[in-house]
Amino acid sequence: MLIGEKLKQIRKTRHLSLTELSKRSGVQLATLSRMENLKMTGTLQSHMNIAKALGVDLAKLYSDVSLESTDMEVKTPIIKGDIFLHSDKSAYEMLTGGILTKKMMPVLLKLAANGQTGMEQNQSGTEKFIFVLEGEIEVQIEKEKYHLVKSNSLYFDASLRHRFMNKGREPARVLCVTTPVAL
Repeated sequence: MLIGEKLKQIRKTRHLSLTELSKRSGVQLATLSRMENLKMTGTLQSHMNIAKALGVDLAKLYSDVSLESTDMEVKTPIIKGDIFLHSDKSAYEMLTGGILTKKMMPVLLKLAANGQTGMEQNQSGTEKFIFVLEGEIEVQIEKEKYHLVKSNSLYFDASLRHRFMNKGREPARVLCVTTPVAL
């Protein structure tokens, strides 16, 4: 059993919604959803917060948990990926399945005109590569801003606070690859 499956099992036995668990644990709702849907594993800190909110110790949360998924197929074609909304003007679409078995996570970022993501910050050691497929965007990394147009790319330390903004009048599409897998 994977950590997301175990989390869902305990949460359901406690008759808690994802929203309620998010409020109690301080872990973002989208993160909890991704964990339960086996899109990410979460961090040790998020696991500790979740265990506390569920009223179980960390050992119970980790009991019967495996590090490997039964989906070990390297080639995982995706016709239409899962979509995670930041707002009505920004969304990420997963471009591969079985994400917990991968070493990198490719996603498609879609930004409507004047759309932007929330401020993001991944765990230490996480890197991100982006390539603008359409439109023009501004990437804010800490206090620095980078203006990118179609066919521009940027590679950066994703543990720094960052966000993506569409500064153009047309929708923008950006290929984002994060390694190791982190949301």
